[in-house]
Amino acid sequence: MAYLNNSTVTVDAILTKKGRELLARGDGSFGITQFALSDDEIDYTLYNTTHPSGSAYYGEAIEAMPLLEAFPDETQIMKYKLVTLPRGTARLPILDLGYAAIVLKQGASLSITPQTLNYLGANQTFEANGYVATVADARLFGNINGVGINTPEADRLNAIQTLGTNVSRTVLGTSINLTATTVNTLFGSNTRLQTTITVIGRDSGARLTIPVTITKVN
Repeated sequence: MAYLNNSTVTVDAILTKKGRELLARGDGSFGITQFALSDDEIDYTLYNTTHPSGSAYYGEAIEAMPLLEAFPDETQIMKYKLVTLPRGTARLPILDLGYAAIVLKQGASLSITPQTLNYLGANQTFEANGYVATVADARLFGNINGVGINTPEADRLNAIQTLGTNVSRTVLGTSINLTATTVNTLFGSNTRLQTTITVIGRDSGARLTIPVTITKVN
């Protein structure tokens, strides 16, 4: 990881770990159909409306901030995506998964139905284009799939399997179904394994990450 020289306009693009995984399969599952923009590096508290040189310099500190060189860990970059919200929006949308943390016994199943709060004038709503959910370690689940969105993209994501491989897995739907692994060897001498699930609203850009714990059944 390094800093880019922000004195010139630079486009620095690389594949994430998930993109590299799909490309390595060589089965046509890698295809760029959408893109997102983010402002992870920007600290907006540096916007100074009391700058002695006037309004033209309010954003001087922000404009002078160094930008990070692209790196492949999708859990550490592109976390704060730019979205377009209706004019006059007073509160940013946030997600409610119904859980602050998830604990599952081996083999147990759970269905998550996210809701978006403060979006399009509603206290809570379900987003029409659904939610993207990413588990950080796919080995901890016997099954992960999204339901409720019937598009080729959703079918492709929900059909991908990563059994036995320590990689993330992403699915798409209005509801996300999880089934904890039944494989005892993953635990070793541990009685529980931990990972995270990150859910992003495809319309609002709202994002939430919560911990997931899988407990061993003797």
